[in-house]
Amino acid sequence: MKISNKTKRTFAVCCALVLVMTFFTAPAYAADDPLTVVNNLSNFIFGLIRAIGLILLGFGIVQIGLSLKSHDPSQRANGFLTLAGGVIITFAKEILNLITGG
Repeated sequence: MKISNKTKRTFAVCCALVLVMTFFTAPAYAADDPLTVVNNLSNFIFGLIRAIGLILLGFGIVQIGLSLKSHDPSQRANGFLTLAGGVIITFAKEILNLITGG
């Protein structure tokens, strides 16, 4: 499949505009304290981890429900393992705080 020069040029212009808007117009909000920046980043990353854990929790519940409908013990075991993994990932920050005492 051949791409015309006009399409390539349009794509290059769009990419350049996105790069310019991303790097030169986005203000940087920096805190005075570097520890605050690290804590904010940590909270953001743990929020992403929590979202992944909730997705795994939902998938585990669906797997358990489907295994109960089809009477499949191996799928049921996988569902419970996925559910347990989702719970652990969802509460990873709290588990780490309990372990470290923080």
